[in-house]
Amino acid sequence: MSEQQTDQQNALDQLSINALRFLAVDAVQKANSGHPGAPLGCAPIAYLLYNKLMKHDPSDPKWIDRDRFVLSNGHASALLYGVLHLSGYDLPISQLEQFRQWGSHTAGHPEYGEAPGIEVTTGPLGQGFGMAVGIATAEKHMAAVYNRDGHKVIDHHTYVLCGDGDLMEGISHETASLAGTLGLGKLIVLYDDNLISLDGPTELSYTEDVTKRFEGYHWHVQMVDDGNDLVALEAAIKAAKAETTRPSLIRVRTVIGYGSPKAGTSKVHGEALGVEAVKETKKNLGWPEDKTFYVPEEAAKNWAKGKENGKKAHEEWSKAFAEYAKAYPEPAAEFERTVKGELATGWEKKIPTFPTEKPVATRNAGQVVMNAIAGVVPELFGGAADLTASTKTIFKDSPNFHIDPKGRNVFFGVREFGMCAMVNGMAAHGGLIPFGSTFFVFSDYARNAIRLAALMSVHSLFIFTHDSIWLGEDGPTHQPVEHLMSLRLIPQLTDFRPADANETAAAWQIAVERKSASWMALSRQDLPVLDAEKYKVFEGVRKGAYALDNTGKDIILIATGSEVSLIVKAAEELKAAGIGATVVSMPSFKLFDEQDEAYKATLFPENTPKLAVEAGATLGWYKYVGHNGGVIGLDRFGASAPGPIAAEKLGISVAHIVEKAKQLVKK
Repeated sequence: MSEQQTDQQNALDQLSINALRFLAVDAVQKANSGHPGAPLGCAPIAYLLYNKLMKHDPSDPKWIDRDRFVLSNGHASALLYGVLHLSGYDLPISQLEQFRQWGSHTAGHPEYGEAPGIEVTTGPLGQGFGMAVGIATAEKHMAAVYNRDGHKVIDHHTYVLCGDGDLMEGISHETASLAGTLGLGKLIVLYDDNLISLDGPTELSYTEDVTKRFEGYHWHVQMVDDGNDLVALEAAIKAAKAETTRPSLIRVRTVIGYGSPKAGTSKVHGEALGVEAVKETKKNLGWPEDKTFYVPEEAAKNWAKGKENGKKAHEEWSKAFAEYAKAYPEPAAEFERTVKGELATGWEKKIPTFPTEKPVATRNAGQVVMNAIAGVVPELFGGAADLTASTKTIFKDSPNFHIDPKGRNVFFGVREFGMCAMVNGMAAHGGLIPFGSTFFVFSDYARNAIRLAALMSVHSLFIFTHDSIWLGEDGPTHQPVEHLMSLRLIPQLTDFRPADANETAAAWQIAVERKSASWMALSRQDLPVLDAEKYKVFEGVRKGAYALDNTGKDIILIATGSEVSLIVKAAEELKAAGIGATVVSMPSFKLFDEQDEAYKATLFPENTPKLAVEAGATLGWYKYVGHNGGVIGLDRFGASAPGPIAAEKLGISVAHIVEKAKQLVKK
């Protein structure tokens, strides 16, 4: 390229970058709300990725072998919306003009499913980073499973743009550490190292040596001294792509609010620049001051090249996949099925039913179910947060992922939050049904990731064991009390607290089928097994609540999990005392709430007294039992003692149920 051509290309690059910058600035200014600082500073990074380096096809945003881009510092959403529009995704300029407004697809932070090209929901800092680690994990596993010599059907990178706030959050420490251990060589993080956080200079709270930190995590680390230097940026990204055994961090020194009168200060972080400052910024960068949402024709044509390149790459991949399918029809068929999110025909026939002769802990039942369906649901993939032996979440006939990436057992270490964020990233990647597991009480560590799973409606499964005070001697630090109701509060999240092994099997089947986020609370202790055929357990669990015995008309006893066996015994004692009780197992609030009103009224007739029993917080039960009903639960923390003794002392007993039921019947 001649010097003149180089100058022309540099001018075109800057014109295209500034078009992106000012789409973001104008969107924030029109909304009078948002974050202009990061888009002004990071536009060169986004331009380079989307226009020159990333493999993506805006005409098919869900192409499975596309490179992924995660904007972990999701407050910079105006940057992402601008780059998606300019790159040719179906996000018209009218959507940018409606930034942060009711009904638009350009929310204050990127929302998965709201606009094409948004890979995950980000904004809660650090979680985009964590989900990106999950995406890269999914890529590595699927590449190992499906690629063959001469045929790479999965071969893509995961790019992350993150800021200081992301790297301050503990979740970034958790997942960066694991990413290094797992050798995720196709994960490339570009760190917007602008020395500013919302409160002011980062030196107020953040003085660690980030380079040494990531080197200690076994990452490949580079530094680019000027975020506007496209040559240096491109060289660093290409070097990161060449490093295949370690994830890469590229520290990019940028200027927040570049070109604006507030550049380099925290004042440009989280509010519109203001009319006069917008004009001054445009003047500083040689942009027409009187035009808004303006994209010069030359810039538009240049941005379109990325779309053309992506379409060509996709077409080449499709041809290569056709050859792969001819050579390897069985893995190709499985690949296509899992990518579509379809389950194998007849897979559910492998779900076991359990005999009634011997009590079974529901965590053990879960392990049996997992391994029974492992062969017909090969997309099931995950592990536990250093509790595999306790939560029973391991595939017995599969290697471990960290040794052999074909393996389906992931050892997440003591990283509950990071684990659940990674699970979300795996689910968003596609082709897998991922799960993470820990003790139920530690769901608190991961709550915001569980919330994001629900918000995104991705197919993440969370398997929690040791579900109540019945776990016993470990005491109140490990005995979940408020957790059942707390997680049931989250919209779009399916809850399961199965009463026995057969309800657990049904819960697994439904969770795999629903294609949305679900969690299970499973017991440590053995529980009596319900007769699956007699009680129509699988049908009952699908309805969220069902009667095990509906002959008694004096009172309705309702319970979940471990406490169902208690109300069964209590009903027998009440019958001997001349009181007829209907016995209802209620494994899922969410599923029951989805039933029609006729079924709800039949199961819970209005004028019959109701008593709910659950070894957890009582708040929430009155929706079902009414203000005249009763609830036996725990509105205090547990205690260290053998499980049965702790339960009895805390009022979770047959005797207490019988006594309370008699009181309600007398009213």
